[in-house]
Amino acid sequence: MAETTQRGRQRWVLAAVAIAIAAGAFILWRYLSPRESTDDAQVSGHVSPLAARIGGTVKTVHVTDNQVVKAGDVLIELDPRDYQIALDRARADLAAAEAAARGAQAAVPIAATTTSSELSAAQAGASNADAGLRVLDRETDASQAKLAAATAKLDEVTANATRAAQDVERLRPLAAKDEISKQMMDAAIAADQAGRAAVSSAQAAIREAQANIETLKARRTVAQGAQQQAQAQARSAGTAPQQVSLTQAKAQGAEAQVLQARAAVDQATLNLERTTVRAPVGGIVSRKTVEVGQVIQPGQALLALTSTQDVWVTANFKETQLQKMRTGQRVEVDVDAYGGHAFRGHIDSIAAATGATFSLLPPENASGNFVKVVQRVPVKIVLDDAGAAAGQLRPGMSANATVFLK
Repeated sequence: MAETTQRGRQRWVLAAVAIAIAAGAFILWRYLSPRESTDDAQVSGHVSPLAARIGGTVKTVHVTDNQVVKAGDVLIELDPRDYQIALDRARADLAAAEAAARGAQAAVPIAATTTSSELSAAQAGASNADAGLRVLDRETDASQAKLAAATAKLDEVTANATRAAQDVERLRPLAAKDEISKQMMDAAIAADQAGRAAVSSAQAAIREAQANIETLKARRTVAQGAQQQAQAQARSAGTAPQQVSLTQAKAQGAEAQVLQARAAVDQATLNLERTTVRAPVGGIVSRKTVEVGQVIQPGQALLALTSTQDVWVTANFKETQLQKMRTGQRVEVDVDAYGGHAFRGHIDSIAAATGATFSLLPPENASGNFVKVVQRVPVKIVLDDAGAAAGQLRPGMSANATVFLK
């Protein structure tokens, strides 16, 4: 019985020694395994500055410093009355522009129809004026022919009347001596009277023809004036396509005014919406500088939102430590605020330049008193258990980072 108990104790002792040896080997392996460490590390996170998009008077502030907010929460309200009035004015301008555009669009077919009718009427008037002038020309030619015929007839009857008068004068002495019969004398006198009547008739015909010609000349003058007026109207109506194009251009300009008025309404609507400042992301309110009653200007900083859900560690390693560092290598991060609690992570990326390169005043090494200084390169470390780190770590906290190279 004692021997069995002794054997059991030996087994327990051997097991404890084996465990101690394994723990020591693990600790020794951890200690001797290749690694690079730095105490120049800090927690990083997103800090979203919130600035005013419009100017105005602060009406209400719904948050305080260090308050946790969610994306979309109302943070600040500005006095919206000025922007409401601007929106109402823009909507009225839009209504006026739309009414003007409808009128301009309606004027296009009216202008097309009116100008077409005017062109047809002007062309018909010009054709009628030309036809009237041609008729007057024919009537004038006929009147001139009648005048020529009447002139020739006058010459003929004048000659006959002169001969008849001469016959009377020759026969009168003979009749006084009764050398000719009274019948012959009466015939000569009748022929003389008929000749004179024929001359008077021919002269009247000439006067009538001349008066007709003068009337036709006056009518021709009037007709020529009407023709010129009709031609002018035809030329004016001939610009119908240009007039229609002008009306269409006015309609297009009215449509452009509508688009401009709509853009003004959209801008006024957007400005009115911007009187309510909402959180673009979730986080903790920091650096709040806005107060109720304050008059702010566009672009003025109001507060900052610090995210505690998406954090990482930025470790600044010496350039001599980067030779064997690679993306994905295991990292342990010891945050000073939590007394040595280690967060596990891995290398996400290595910066493309040293921290001094991105500083506000990078060092100038071209001077004669150059002193070589070991540079540091930022390395981004992403924590594996981001959910556990969220809410605990704050951007800017100091930390130590150890990268296991194998």
